Amino acid sequence: MDPSKKRKIRLVAALSAAVLLAVGLIYTSFSAATSAKEPSELLAAAPGQQFEMTGKVVTGSIRESGASMRFRVRDREGTESIPVTYSGTVPDPFRDGREIVLTGEVKGGVFVGQPDTLITKCPSKFQEKKNY
Repeated sequence: MDPSKKRKIRLVAALSAAVLLAVGLIYTSFSAATSAKEPSELLAAAPGQQFEMTGKVVTGSIRESGASMRFRVRDREGTESIPVTYSGTVPDPFRDGREIVLTGEVKGGVFVGQPDTLITKCPSKFQEKKNY
């Protein structure tokens, strides 16, 4: 077989493999993505489904009980809130008024967070810049 023909065949095979891998990567990244829901959207959620919830911790609502804690999370812009139970690692910046992301499910009107899925967002990243 001609060496230039072999190179073309290898090039086509390598490019085909690269395209297939890229398509597979794009598909898995989009299919694995979940959109975060706010508490007002979860109040009417069907039980048994897993969600990623985002919102702000309601001031004065944090109650610790042994290895677990209870608190309320409200919409970022609004007053609708949902009670939350969580047991697991708590990030250092977790406190009243802080924006969080938590994975879990709604059971009996309470959002039950999965252990070690609590993430606290840094407030400085989400504040509007002031123009002086």
